[in-house]
Amino acid sequence: MGCRTLLLCCALLGWSGVRADARADLDAMFDDTMARYRLPGLAVGVITDGEVSYVRTAGELRAGEGKAIDRDTLFKIASNSKAMTTALLARLVDAGRLRWDDPVTRHLPAFRMHDPWVTREIQVRDLLIHNSGLGEGAGDLMLWPEPNAYTRADILAGLAHLKPTHSFRAHYSYDNLLYVVAGEVAAAAGGAPYETLLQREVFEPLGLARCRVGEFGLDAVGNVAQPHMREGDGNRVIREDAAVVPASTSAAAGGVRCSLGAMLRWARVWLDPDHTLPSGAPWLSPEQRRMLWTAHMPMPLSARQRAWDDGHFLAYGFGWRLSDVDGEYRVSHTGTLAGMYSLLTLLPDRRSGFVILINGDGSDARTVLGQALVKHFTAPGQQRGVAYYADALAAERAEASAGGSAPRDAAARAPTAPAALGPWLGVYRDPWFGEVRLCAEGERVVFRARKSPRLVGTVQRVGARDLVDWDDPSVDAEPWLAFAAADGGADVRLTLSHVDPQADFSYDYADLAFTRVRGCD
Repeated sequence: MGCRTLLLCCALLGWSGVRADARADLDAMFDDTMARYRLPGLAVGVITDGEVSYVRTAGELRAGEGKAIDRDTLFKIASNSKAMTTALLARLVDAGRLRWDDPVTRHLPAFRMHDPWVTREIQVRDLLIHNSGLGEGAGDLMLWPEPNAYTRADILAGLAHLKPTHSFRAHYSYDNLLYVVAGEVAAAAGGAPYETLLQREVFEPLGLARCRVGEFGLDAVGNVAQPHMREGDGNRVIREDAAVVPASTSAAAGGVRCSLGAMLRWARVWLDPDHTLPSGAPWLSPEQRRMLWTAHMPMPLSARQRAWDDGHFLAYGFGWRLSDVDGEYRVSHTGTLAGMYSLLTLLPDRRSGFVILINGDGSDARTVLGQALVKHFTAPGQQRGVAYYADALAAERAEASAGGSAPRDAAARAPTAPAALGPWLGVYRDPWFGEVRLCAEGERVVFRARKSPRLVGTVQRVGARDLVDWDDPSVDAEPWLAFAAADGGADVRLTLSHVDPQADFSYDYADLAFTRVRGCD
């Protein structure tokens, strides 16, 4: 790249550059993370004092195909979409179209929670801060794995059947479904679909040209990273996009895609409290900016945050997590989907921060690199490298496993014979998840979810118990099956539970309560 071209790129991105020694440190973090976790792709951007100071990308859109990731590559940002949803709602509040303390039923009259009192009392603000009383990830099986046939209407109807695990507003428990409801509140108040409003109120005024929500053509948009999972020593594409990427039911909770360049632009908007539109008007009022970054719901502080960050508090704002690190204020959020990981961290008092985007198995990589990057700002004299945090995280996981949190031994298994499950075979229905078939197919018993086509697997016998071994290896949380019968066998029930108690909470098997409705065809 020529000097004039490099300068032009820097100017367009707002890149002021960093000192040579600082860049060497950042390069070392980047290289060590790629090597340690053998990622298919990684994109990192750093902002220092309001300007983009470092950008680096590596890897491929699809492993082995040679198409390189760059600053314009689209990644799924997953739950970093939530801050965009709350920003959209804040724009509607500024416009007088809704209020944070509006009852949800004012905008969605058909909305119902399991408890009629909660239905009456829950406000728009409650949809955003994980205080609903639902268990962690309740109902997420209507969102993921994608693609599936659940609609936003299904989610609104299903919420009435999801039983709370604790009292309304009692404490924090992360959920996604109520962000989908929040997107529908925005649509009702704004008079247009969620996707249209997000484009109009967020993407267009802020110049986020490389962000997408809703249906789009893969080739027309181009440069779209695909998710991967580890396979042996390499990475394999999973859940590959079709030629036409469909609109996502989960858009308001985790369905936005953006490039590194767009995410850096988004981050700089939040680091500039006086950001205005070309007309000179503020994009958001100071009052609404404060609302989004107010600590509305306390969160439990982990031992790791105390040890690594000298942390003292953790709370949820509207779509943002608020905390302290080495005595400095931090605003941040993660995003997690199968084969896609994101992290946006801001240090507002420094007008600094960073973005991490990964298109592979990146949970530990995100944790480790994010920690090294934040210490780059808050503790430069005591900074430890990626290897230190990676080793510490590995030791933490090993200790947890030794303490009894490892999954039960389910390695010795064999397909369950249809005769062994004869009394339990049939078609079952759950009030919110819908129908599943548990029927013989040849010499095996197959579990098939009617509206979630990736949830298909063979029933396997482990000792005296049965589990489902999913056909799709990217569905990585197996369930135990448990049967019960009453009324002389007329009333047959099926419940599911995690084989691995540490499995992703979005596989919310505990919320399912199936009743057999008919026999197998």
